[in-house]
Amino acid sequence: MSHLLQIAADVRWTKSTAARRALVLALAVYGVKRLYPLLQHHFHGKPRPGASSPRHTPSRCFAKKSPTVDDEFCRQLLSLGKILFPKLLTKELGLLCLHSVALISRTFLSIYVAVLDGKIVKSIVEKKPKSFVLKLVKWLLVAIPATFVNSMIRYLECKLALAFRTRLVDHAYRTYFTDQTYYKVSNMDGRLENPDQSLTEDILMFAQSIAHLYSNLTKPIFDVMLTSYTLIQTASSRGANPMGPTLLAGLVVYATARVLRTFSPRFGKLVAEEAQRKGYLRYIHSRIIANAEEIAFYRGHRVEMNQLQKSYKSLIAQMNLILSKRLWYIMLEQFLMKYVWSASGLVMVAVPIITATGFADNESEDGQKQISLVSERTEAFTTARNLLASGAGAIERIMSSYKEITELAGYTARVHNMFSVFDEVQRGIYKKSPINQEIETDSSKVTKHRLSIEHSLEQKGHVIDVDVGIVCADVPIITPNGDVVVSSLNFKVDEGMHLLITGPNGCGKSSLFRILSGLWPVYGGVLYKPPPQHLFYIPQRPYMSVGTLRDQVIYPDSVEDMHEKGYADLDLEHILDIVHLNHIVQREGGWDAFTDWKDVLSGGEKQRMGMARMFYQKPKYALLDECTSAVSIDVEGKIFQTAKDSGISLLSITHR
Repeated sequence: MSHLLQIAADVRWTKSTAARRALVLALAVYGVKRLYPLLQHHFHGKPRPGASSPRHTPSRCFAKKSPTVDDEFCRQLLSLGKILFPKLLTKELGLLCLHSVALISRTFLSIYVAVLDGKIVKSIVEKKPKSFVLKLVKWLLVAIPATFVNSMIRYLECKLALAFRTRLVDHAYRTYFTDQTYYKVSNMDGRLENPDQSLTEDILMFAQSIAHLYSNLTKPIFDVMLTSYTLIQTASSRGANPMGPTLLAGLVVYATARVLRTFSPRFGKLVAEEAQRKGYLRYIHSRIIANAEEIAFYRGHRVEMNQLQKSYKSLIAQMNLILSKRLWYIMLEQFLMKYVWSASGLVMVAVPIITATGFADNESEDGQKQISLVSERTEAFTTARNLLASGAGAIERIMSSYKEITELAGYTARVHNMFSVFDEVQRGIYKKSPINQEIETDSSKVTKHRLSIEHSLEQKGHVIDVDVGIVCADVPIITPNGDVVVSSLNFKVDEGMHLLITGPNGCGKSSLFRILSGLWPVYGGVLYKPPPQHLFYIPQRPYMSVGTLRDQVIYPDSVEDMHEKGYADLDLEHILDIVHLNHIVQREGGWDAFTDWKDVLSGGEKQRMGMARMFYQKPKYALLDECTSAVSIDVEGKIFQTAKDSGISLLSITHR
């Protein structure tokens, strides 16, 4: 003991030495602190401190497991693959074949360059300048097609991602705008929180991820196969036994795969949660833009800013969580694939050269022969090392692709879920769920619950299209949340009759119009009504589309539809005369004027524009939902009288 103390006393501690040792100790303590909870959580299943991620997004509480690489992921990917490749001969398949050819070509070029590098080194060792110059020129000439192939691989990858995205977007848009799915997804169903996020960002990320993953997997697989074959053939031709290095390579790769899989975070769940929070942040922004005037009147900018900041902080917290998990995972990955594999590679290259009979020294031979053997060994070592480096890089990309596959699982789950919801909504299957909102602050976490139905109501009602009349026979009015507004409604409207509907708020006036328009399902009884083309609904706040003044009057028709119906601009002017709006043609600069009509027209003008659309469409029945509340009584009376004279039956909701 005294001897150890004496040795410690003899050690000189300078300021720089003490600072370095203190820094090393601090880094070691920090590493132990960060790694211990991970190891404890993995081996003992105990929750890590601070493992719960901060949340501030309303999440639908359906019982769904986190996206992972399993049979469900393969099934979802196969389902989306049928959309990407609807038939055998498609543009996407052609791009995929061209991409594959470019990847294979790049592999053969890599092998050729590796062999050429060995020959260049051999000419240097043998001191043959002429041979060195010729091989160097050949090496530069090979660089021209090699760089072209590299650029073509990136080009085709981007084209493939764009083609995948176009195919998915076309299919999504057709589904989204079929049978009023766009309305039912947001109002009747509760599984898609932000359809705009799913239709844009999720499809984009899925298309880019799957195209990049194909490139990152196909070329490395070809590289491993061809380089392994070349190395084995080279070793066998020189009399070496390739079995030992091959077994060593397999053992190292297997051990690396097991370690990385064991310590790999659940990137699929993490990126899916990140995409959800991005969508919620975008939703908050769009809600502020849509209600900017009301927020300004109330001076509610502080409340809205707080909500935006909370949503942004929630997103940043999730991104920081992903970055922190990637930090340690990438460190472990690089250690295994860079240093452990490099050391193993040196052994794998050295053993065949040392044990090969074709490279054995013979003391009886002259010096020129010895130099030739040295140059051949150098050539073989350089070629083998380049090929091994190429193969190791390929295996590294394959191993790293597991992380990308888990992220792809998250994007696949979100895109597949979107199409599944679209399909079920079109078949009349609607699901609502409790909404949980968790807000985690520095001091506490508060969870709020808003309950509604979780099951899908059975639609026992029948809708029958008839040419004349509207009949409701024991039809209940049930909201999307499952609230029964009217248990059984019975009424009849014959052709030529008019119906005035009045009552307090919440009694089901507008809900009845939603059922007649086909927006809400019929859960019971029988509804006889005209086909949709004979019904025209006018809301209290008419929608102003993007387009010209002419487009506002003929909406939802196009100019081509207008001409097919036999209308001209002069006929539209007559319609505007009926609703007292003819002056806006000159005021706004003619029928081709293009502006933001939602802001240009006043409330009364927009309501009269809605009535103008009714006269243009000439339906048998018009559903008027307080659509003249901002119109003067005398003008309202003239419009209604003209509509009755035109043979339009009016079903009107009013409070005056």
